[in-house]
Amino acid sequence: MSSRHGSNLLVVGSVAYDSVETPEGSRQDALGGSAMYFALSSSFFAPVGVVAVIGEDFRETDLAIFQAHHVDISGLIKAKGQTFRWSGLYSTEDGKERQTLATHLNVFASFSPCLTESQRQTPYVFLANIDPELQLDVLNQVEGPKLVACDTMNFWIEAKQEALWKVLEKVDVLVINDGEARELGQDINVVKVAKNILARGPKHLIIKRGEYGVLMFNQKQTFGAP
Repeated sequence: MSSRHGSNLLVVGSVAYDSVETPEGSRQDALGGSAMYFALSSSFFAPVGVVAVIGEDFRETDLAIFQAHHVDISGLIKAKGQTFRWSGLYSTEDGKERQTLATHLNVFASFSPCLTESQRQTPYVFLANIDPELQLDVLNQVEGPKLVACDTMNFWIEAKQEALWKVLEKVDVLVINDGEARELGQDINVVKVAKNILARGPKHLIIKRGEYGVLMFNQKQTFGAP
C-alpha cells in the first residue's frame, strides 16, 4: 500500500477499530489507534509515513482517509486475520475516567515492525503507544534520527516498566497524561514526578492535562544541564 513517499516524519504504532461508550453516546468500530491519530494530525504540518498492521477486515473507506491526507501508507501491512480492536467506557463528561472493556490484539499480536532503508533514514520518529519492546526494536533500526518522541500508557508502565525505561533512555521527548506521569514518576507532586522521569530518561517531558492544557519540562530547565 502506498500514497506519498519521501516522508521526513515516521510514526510506528497501532491502527485499530475502537468501540466507545460515553455519557453523550456511543460508537462502534470507529477508526482508531495511536498511529492513526498521530499520522492524520501530523499530515497538516509535514509529510508523514505510518508503520502498522491491519487485518483483512480493514475498510477501504478508512484507507481512503489516509490517502486523502497524503499519508505514506507503504508501511501499513495487511495481515491475515482481524484488525486490532479495543472497547472502552468513558463514565464522566470530561473524559478523565476511562475503563477498558475489551482488548483484542488480533493481527497486532504478531506485529514486528521491519523498516525499509528509506524509513530507517527518517529524521523525525514518533514511537506511538505500543509494547516498549517493539519501540526498542524500532530504535535499533533507525539510523541517526534528529529527534525521537514516544508515547506510552499505564498498561506498559505496569507490565513492562524495565523495557520502557530502556526506551526512555534513548528518546528525546516523552508525551504522557498526568495520571501516567504520576505512576511512572512515583509521586503525586508533578514537579517531583518530572524530576524523577527526566533523571532517568528523556530530555523533554510533556504532561497532558486534558482541558487544562499541558505541562512541559526539560533536563536543562530542571537540572540546569548545559
